[in-house]
Amino acid sequence: MTGLSFHRYQFNFTLDTPLHLDFYAGSLLRGVFGHALRKVSCMTKLKVCPECPLYRTCPYTTVFEMPPPLNHHLQAFSQIPNPYLLEPPPLGKKTYPAGDTLSFSMVLIGPALAQLPLIIFAWQQAFALGVGKYQSTARLKTVALVDAHNRQHIIYDPQTQPSVQAHAPAQPQELAQQASVTLTFQTPLHIQKQGKVLADNMSAKDFLMALIRRHYLLHEFYGHDYQAPPFSALAAHAQTIHSQTQFQWCRWQRYSNRQQQKMRFDGVLGQISLSGDLQPFLPMLQAGQWLHIGNKTTFGMGRYQIHQQICQNGQPADNLV
Repeated sequence: MTGLSFHRYQFNFTLDTPLHLDFYAGSLLRGVFGHALRKVSCMTKLKVCPECPLYRTCPYTTVFEMPPPLNHHLQAFSQIPNPYLLEPPPLGKKTYPAGDTLSFSMVLIGPALAQLPLIIFAWQQAFALGVGKYQSTARLKTVALVDAHNRQHIIYDPQTQPSVQAHAPAQPQELAQQASVTLTFQTPLHIQKQGKVLADNMSAKDFLMALIRRHYLLHEFYGHDYQAPPFSALAAHAQTIHSQTQFQWCRWQRYSNRQQQKMRFDGVLGQISLSGDLQPFLPMLQAGQWLHIGNKTTFGMGRYQIHQQICQNGQPADNLV
């Protein structure tokens, strides 16, 4: 996965008016971001993007609605993963008072990284116009690059910096060889098999193959030096990995302006533990903490953190990666 670039950025806003967030804020944030990004990017003002002559070069589609390739040597794609995802505030309804700080993150991948200044401007416009049911407004305080140790490095402050500071990559280091990891999900995980969302019936192979597919699709479309992985060999190896799950259902719904109806999203929260020869999967497991897994990742779903088993004085102990 060395050929794929991705960074996490935290956006910090100061609220001018109170903000009310529903149980899962990923839907609200994605909606206002998409609307603002299109408004500041679109030059032709056509209602439908695929009919636009700039469809494949517009910064809006490059980030928010990446067009599928016209030709692919293996299959025809109706859509491909987008090169961004949102990481909303923690789950649960909450009201932020005026003067409070609202923080959330975005992970930008491949070509979306070059659009960071435009993305920042789109967020500023979104919150200047008002977001949510009560059109709450806010001012951007800072944007920070979040490194592999979860430390923040301010790269943009609209009060003191006229432009985004150049910054070095802050991607994860490879996990050390180990025989067991536990993944704790911070947002709902949605993996389907035969049309049904998996929960405690999710096998290690189900999980790992979903991880592999997402990572290699991202690498193929947004990375460089891509080589098709040995999917059959990885699937066979995944069959040898043991898993234990502790999941509980998490159901939430959002209103789709495009489809003019409420849409329900099912997923699971909790933990999955994997044990066995994990070496072929470790780089993808580590990167997955940035890139997420499963469906609806642009809403922030499928975010997890790794706990690995280490030894201290000959005794096993948990370590949060």
